[in-house]
Amino acid sequence: MVKSRLIRRVIPFTLLSWILLFCLSLLFTLNAHAARLAIVIDDFGYRVQHENKILQMPTAVSIAILPDSPHGREMAQKAHKQGREILIHLPMAPLSKQPLEKNTLHPSMSREEIGRIIHDAIQKVPHATGMNNHMGSAMTSSLDGMEKVMQVLSSYRHLYFLDSVTIGKTQVTKAAMGTPVQVLRRHVFLDNVQTEAETRHQLNRAIALARKQGSAIAIGHPYPTTVRALQQALTTLPDDIELVTPSRLLNPTSANQNDHQIARKCAKPHEPETVPATKLDYLKRVGNALTHNAIVETLSQHINKLLGKTAKQEVLHNAGKTESPKKDKTAQGNTGARTTTDACADF
Repeated sequence: MVKSRLIRRVIPFTLLSWILLFCLSLLFTLNAHAARLAIVIDDFGYRVQHENKILQMPTAVSIAILPDSPHGREMAQKAHKQGREILIHLPMAPLSKQPLEKNTLHPSMSREEIGRIIHDAIQKVPHATGMNNHMGSAMTSSLDGMEKVMQVLSSYRHLYFLDSVTIGKTQVTKAAMGTPVQVLRRHVFLDNVQTEAETRHQLNRAIALARKQGSAIAIGHPYPTTVRALQQALTTLPDDIELVTPSRLLNPTSANQNDHQIARKCAKPHEPETVPATKLDYLKRVGNALTHNAIVETLSQHINKLLGKTAKQEVLHNAGKTESPKKDKTAQGNTGARTTTDACADF
């Protein structure tokens, strides 16, 4: 009788406590586990009307400016005043024959000529903190050519390089090894097909990749269809997606040459997580994350202590004897922590 009364009093209290606990922890955990999405709009400096609409979007949307475009400097100044991240959209030679921008880099150029063009581009696009390639399937697939680019960029420590990945056999990451230049990589092109429906589809692909990998980078262009699609989509981004600048995806410190060599040696195939198919699957994943949240564990221990005291007082009052609350024994040795001197442990 006493036991049933105790259960009737404790169960509602426990249920309410866990509901409050879940809501509180969700506020902290969603931000901590939010997938990060970076969007860069290339080819700035030619289409002022559409580019101004891009500059009305959230400031986390970054822009890449062509150095010799007629309105590049103007757009750089506007974007900088907004606190928006700016990249130099550096023209590089493609494999196909097509009209090229002035000062397009070619693999056959000397390091001195490449250095002159990059220095000139930095002067023409003020406030830039990054650089990415415009076209460049021939240049970025040339290890010798990209090594010369990275050697030059080593003198400009404030610039990272975003590989637009215009060819599958890009050598950008390999060329940066042994230099202080940090490299990022594009995952999705938003508008290879210029329709609003296709841009929305590709944006959804980028969101799915961000959830799977933790982050993703999408590149688009100031086409009217892209502008309209983003104007609608960015106001309804899912709550678990955080829009960030590319620099937010960089490592806190530049990797030195030894780090690059170890990372290359120790690299293992990445097993991607499955993308949640439904909202219920996503909530289950959040629930699993909450289970290991430090705030949750601390509050859980506190509630268990309170419940233990309540149970003890109830039994003393009604039966004149004590009943020791059961302790939740959790395995302490299976935390996933590693103690090893293996050089690959941190990769």
